[in-house]
Amino acid sequence: MKQAGFTLIELIIAIAIIAILASLAIPSYTQYTIKAHYAEIVLAAQPIKIGVEQCYQIRRAISDCDGGSYGVPANVTGSAGAVNNITVADGVITIVPDAANGIVAGDTYILTPTAASPMTWVASGGGVTNGYTH
Repeated sequence: MKQAGFTLIELIIAIAIIAILASLAIPSYTQYTIKAHYAEIVLAAQPIKIGVEQCYQIRRAISDCDGGSYGVPANVTGSAGAVNNITVADGVITIVPDAANGIVAGDTYILTPTAASPMTWVASGGGVTNGYTH
């Protein structure tokens, strides 16, 4: 009569392989979820960018494009979703995120326009440095 089953060493090896795979997958998953939450911060900048572009077309001076003037949406203070506050000064958009979901307040998203037509944007800040943008 032949017995079937796993030996203790086979079971330990299988558990070790699963542990190694999990240790590789968890950091990747964590980074993926942070990027997904940071996408909301990037998305919050889109209507502000449009306002700054319209302001520049009207005024022809990027220094006139502040929050709440010439079609630029007003600055946002206080928590609004994943965003803690949004400020626009001289066309530069600064978004400070809410500290949640692995994102800290230092993971800012800063968009700096070029005074040209068509306007181009350069992204910087802690979130860009940490690789949260695509």
